[in-house]
Amino acid sequence: MNAGVSWEETTVPIAGTAVRVRRAGSGRPLLILHHDFGSPDDLPVYDALAAGFAVIRPEHPGFGHSERPEWMRSARDLAVLYRLLLGELGIDKATLLGLGFGGWLAAEMATMAPADIDRLVLVGAMGIQPPEGYIVDQALIGYLDYARAAFHTDAAFAAVWGAEPSNDQLELWDICREMCFRIAWKPYMYSQTLPNLLQSMQAETLVVWGEQDRIVPISACEAYMAALPNARQVTVAGCGHAVDMEKPEELARLVTEFAGAA
Repeated sequence: MNAGVSWEETTVPIAGTAVRVRRAGSGRPLLILHHDFGSPDDLPVYDALAAGFAVIRPEHPGFGHSERPEWMRSARDLAVLYRLLLGELGIDKATLLGLGFGGWLAAEMATMAPADIDRLVLVGAMGIQPPEGYIVDQALIGYLDYARAAFHTDAAFAAVWGAEPSNDQLELWDICREMCFRIAWKPYMYSQTLPNLLQSMQAETLVVWGEQDRIVPISACEAYMAALPNARQVTVAGCGHAVDMEKPEELARLVTEFAGAA
């Protein structure tokens, strides 16, 4: 963690749900939406981006310490909640950075009011059915194995989560998986309507994919590129699904160059 970055944590009530939000930095607003297996509070990529943006990092409701909304039944419900969060925070226009499952949420948000989006960055995004292959089903493997599969190497996984994650972390992964089953089960981790809705989304979009992504096939990247009218693609070599954790400096550079940090 960069000692020069000071993170403020608050709890924001949205749609009857207490949402944990961390904020740091100044400049253009950047909303970061994390993976379906959660995120550590402190990652180098967060600090790097806070050096140039006003970063907003909510923790998905039901995926950890944020309250679980019993009413929520779809990824689009969660995307609407985040739209409400931006309004509550007084943010009229933001760049959205979606990581994996968070990429699906960001894409859904972008279709709701396209003019309100500054730029969109999708990293290994779920949300579209891959034309070839499939998104790895968490019901078929353990939550620890699923988190490991997000990384290109075991060493990269251990650098973030440790060689033997704590029991508390294992419990959090189980909670995340349960919430995924609640809101992203049928169909699993994609929307049948999203590809069509994205065709009217005019905001500039950067689609980033790890070359060795074992969670979401690269064909899903191609499907996003086909659906988005104004997008360009970057493939990150020597990296799996969790580009933000394996290649933090490269991702921060890509986002900064693309979104124009103040």
